[in-house]
Amino acid sequence: MRIALKALLTLMMAAVLTVPSVLASADDPKPGKGVTVQPARATWNTGFFQEALVRRGLLSLGYEVKRPKDLQNPIFYNSVALGDVDYWTNGWFPNHDSQLPKNFYDKADKYGYVVKSGGLQGYLVSKREVEKYNIKSLDDFKRDEVKKAFDVNGDGKADLTACPPGWGCENVIAHHMQVYDLDDHINPVKAAYEAGMASALGGYKSGKPVFFYTWAPNWTIFKLKPGKDVLWINVPKIIPKDSQKNAVARMTASGIEGAVTDPIKLGFVVSDIRIVANKKFAESNPSAKKFFQVFALPLMDINAQNTRMNEGEKSQKDIERHVDEWIAKNQEKWDGWLAESRTAAK
Repeated sequence: MRIALKALLTLMMAAVLTVPSVLASADDPKPGKGVTVQPARATWNTGFFQEALVRRGLLSLGYEVKRPKDLQNPIFYNSVALGDVDYWTNGWFPNHDSQLPKNFYDKADKYGYVVKSGGLQGYLVSKREVEKYNIKSLDDFKRDEVKKAFDVNGDGKADLTACPPGWGCENVIAHHMQVYDLDDHINPVKAAYEAGMASALGGYKSGKPVFFYTWAPNWTIFKLKPGKDVLWINVPKIIPKDSQKNAVARMTASGIEGAVTDPIKLGFVVSDIRIVANKKFAESNPSAKKFFQVFALPLMDINAQNTRMNEGEKSQKDIERHVDEWIAKNQEKWDGWLAESRTAAK
């Protein structure tokens, strides 16, 4: 009896001594300490803000995070599968599916939703002209009075602020011009996009109509707000390119603010913006993985930050200041994400 009691007391003392270390582990504010992380970043600057926010989150969790590598999409997806980089915040799915290497999901995966169904693409027209000419789709630009209203250079065609050569959207717009028989009615202007949109915005402010392609997140739909200044219009019917056929259902969308119809046939695939990470890295770092899963941004917050970049605040120092300001305005949410991520390290 005395031996059994002594053994029990020994076990109880061991448990008591163990508790502080367990609690310390659970409450560790820096579970990533000692781990070096290599992020990547897309080449379009409208994705820089979320990259900087996620990097800040990992730094807050104790990780040593290197400067991101700016990579083209296919190069990133190969690199993250190989483990040469650990993650990026700029995955657009299903838009990027065709750029994944073979057996990609054996080595890497998607985590969380930066913006669910946030990767919109399509055509926007000034609201006053939509209402004046009853414009519902690209087909309406075959009407003489509509072409005349949007003809900037006097060639008898409506001028569309489109995409520069080499962009993926340029190919889709060319496809639309062909399959909807629009080559004789619409002139896609392929100058530098930011310069073209600056010109369109200036024209709109002086009372001229605007007709342009854009995507979200983007500063354009912060300056020209859908529903107030401009409206999303339809393509005449869904005729996908071969690369779009696996995502035909996502070429039509419902509940889009500022659309001329609901649902609306955008003609482009609506994508989820997601974090993509190397599987080995994610599984070995549960705090980072959890942060990837809970991190999310309102689309309008990205648009607002992108607008500030477009207006000149585009240095890395500016972006880090934008991160500071966003965290300060969303401190409770930010602290909650960090708390969940620290708990995941148990």
